[in-house]
This record gives sequence, structure tokens and C-alpha cells, in this order.
Amino acid sequence: MALSLSMPILVVDDTATMTCIIGNLLSRLGFTNVDTASDGSTALTKMSKKRYTLVISDWKMKPMGGHELLTMVRAEPALANARFIMVTSESKIERVIAAKKAGVDAYIGIPFTASTLKSKIEEVFKAEIEVTFRD
Repeated sequence: MALSLSMPILVVDDTATMTCIIGNLLSRLGFTNVDTASDGSTALTKMSKKRYTLVISDWKMKPMGGHELLTMVRAEPALANARFIMVTSESKIERVIAAKKAGVDAYIGIPFTASTLKSKIEEVFKAEIEVTFRD
């Protein structure tokens, strides 16, 4: 089963550089419908207006971090079906466990490559991305 490359994706990170990097990696994979948010509260506002199939969020942000965003997304029936990938530079086992308990679909440590992102997206959707990397 192939994924839709036009599925709506929301990238949430308080660092513009990271949202740009993740956006570029998604573009290289062929995804065409990518939005960004600078923190969890901004992401929730965007998610109330548009249904995202996938959320890729940083853990550590202010005023609302990724863990709190994930918890709120999973608690809201209209949002709960979105797949959620947590991205963080900290790979403490406590964070991985907390994210799993909150309902994360996948966890990626920084730094990561386009191949890693591709495999995590395929993992959470149990489908293949039928594209080659674009330059």
C-alpha cells in the first residue's frame, strides 16, 4: 500500500531551522502538503481548522511542548486519529516511555536523515512511500 504524498502534514518546532530541515526532508520524499507551527498551542489552533494525517513534533518547546501537544491531541476525539512522530535531541528512556504512554506512534532522535524519517513514516502507516529521494 502506498501513502498519499498529498496527505496533510504538520511540522511543529520552535526552531525555524528545524522546521525548515524537516520540511525539506519531507519535500525530498515527495510530500506536497506540509504546514508548520512554532509550538504546541499554535499547532492545536491549526489542527482545529485543518485535519492533519501526520504530526511531526519536537518534544521541547515553549509555551507548549510536544508531550503536552500529544496528550491534548489524543484526548480530543476530532484530532486523535492523527499519526504522531516525536522528534527530540534527548534520548532519555524516560521521555521515550512517557511519549509511548501518551500515544506517540514513533520517536526519532536528532540528528536523523531523510532515510530515517522515511522509514518512521512507513512504520507508523504500515505502508511504503513509493518515491525516490528528490534533490
